[in-house]
Amino acid sequence: MAASLGRAAAGLLTRLQTSAPTLRTLLSSNSFSQNVPSCLWKLGRLNHVAIAVPDLEKAQSLYKDVLGAQVSETVALPEHGVYTVFVELGNTKLELLHPLGEKSPIASFLQKNKTGGMHHICIEVDDIKAAMAELKKKKIRILSEEPKIGAHGKPVIFLHPKDCHGVLVELEQA
Repeated sequence: MAASLGRAAAGLLTRLQTSAPTLRTLLSSNSFSQNVPSCLWKLGRLNHVAIAVPDLEKAQSLYKDVLGAQVSETVALPEHGVYTVFVELGNTKLELLHPLGEKSPIASFLQKNKTGGMHHICIEVDDIKAAMAELKKKKIRILSEEPKIGAHGKPVIFLHPKDCHGVLVELEQA
C-alpha cells in the first residue's frame, strides 16, 4: 500500500511540475489583463444591500429581537425621501428603507411591492467623480447630475437599473 501511495504522489508531483510553467506563462501573459479595463477609479467592497420595508418598526424588531443583530437608530434623510436603519452583519450591512413623505422613491416602490423587498445594492468606489465621468462615457445613466450625501455622510450616486441588468446600483465614495 505504501508503494502505491508513493507512486500516486510521484505522479501528482510530475503533473504539478508540468503544469507550473504553463500556469506561469498564462499569468505573466497579457491574456488576463486584456479583459480588465483600466480605470481611473476602482470598485471596492459591498457596503450594503438596501431593503424597502412597509413597517420599519416590525423590520427593526425582526433583525434585533428575533435574529439578534445590532440595529442602528432610525435616521431621516429628507434629501433622499427616506428613513434609514442599518443592520450590522460583520462583513456588510443591510439598510432598511421606509418612505419619508408621499414623494419618496420608496413609497412608489412599496406601491408596486406591497410587502417590500430588495431595493438596491451599494458598492464603494475610491473616486466617485472619476467613476461618474467614465460611466457617462460608457453610456451608463446616472440618476442625478451630482452626487448627494448619503446615509453614511459620504457622496453617493445611483446608476439606472436598465443599464445594470435590472439592479439599482448605488456607488458610495469610500
